[in-house]
Amino acid sequence: MSSAAFAPASIAVSDLRLERGGKTVLTGFSLTVEPGEALVLLGPNGSGKTTLLRALGGLVRPLRGEIGMDPQTVAFLGHADALKPSETVEQSLQFWAGLYGGDASQLDAVMVQMALAHLARRSCGTLSAGQKRRTALARIALSNRPVWLLDEPAAPLDARSRERLAALVQSHCQAGGSVIAATHVDLGWQGARVEDLRPAPTQTAAGVG
Repeated sequence: MSSAAFAPASIAVSDLRLERGGKTVLTGFSLTVEPGEALVLLGPNGSGKTTLLRALGGLVRPLRGEIGMDPQTVAFLGHADALKPSETVEQSLQFWAGLYGGDASQLDAVMVQMALAHLARRSCGTLSAGQKRRTALARIALSNRPVWLLDEPAAPLDARSRERLAALVQSHCQAGGSVIAATHVDLGWQGARVEDLRPAPTQTAAGVG
């Protein structure tokens, strides 16, 4: 679900070159993402997915190229769920909604959508990996930011929770938001565009088996 209180934002990337650990992971990379669109970056570890997401979020400086978007429009979900173990699920979501300037009145509805209502008073430190991920996704939904950058968002989720994630993304896009997700598996998001970052297969020399 989405309160649609944000202003939709476009994303434009041109001739980007990115390095990680002194090694080039992307070069000459360009893309555009319009409001209402979901883009899935598909590729194995080391293909540059996470580095690209971090660059889009203003966390990594490109060696070359331009990124046409404001980092203040972004809600970022990395591998870590960013939850304090001592806080309850409800307290954590209230904190993040306030930090982002989101709509706290949507808290109960988002918890229901992500199957967290019965965990509202559980401390985050006692949650399973899937429950933590659902809580982290709920904080993104409460962020009031038009652009969601999600790194392996479905990794610890079961099939039902993946369906909830897909519905959450669809709702955000229908409200004019944009989603870019990095993954090494098919997320099954209906209507999403896929950017394949997997390296091209090496061509064998003629006559060599």
